Amino acid sequence: MSRKKLHIKKGDTVTVLSGDDRGKSGRVLVVYPEKNRAIVEGLNMVSKHKKPTAQNTSGTIEKMEAPIHISNLMLTVGGTKTRVGRKEDENGKLVRVAKKTGEIIK
Repeated sequence: MSRKKLHIKKGDTVTVLSGDDRGKSGRVLVVYPEKNRAIVEGLNMVSKHKKPTAQNTSGTIEKMEAPIHISNLMLTVGGTKTRVGRKEDENGKLVRVAKKTGEIIK
């Protein structure tokens, strides 16, 4: 199975294009390439019910981030939403490039 090239990576700042969190932006915490999903910090929050345990005798309801499909995310570079292209740098290595500004994305 080959690895997929995705337009977003861990640590990128992205904006949500659709859904309840549309227009909000955050930092990518985890990317799941096999599922085409990513977890974005502070977005797509869900409630997780925890059962009582020996250490925690009363159960709790935890708020946590749920994965978002990457087609609903757009990379943000310098506060501007942009598409992502690829081109070779001076060493012959493929790098991501912002289509709007032309700058290399680290």
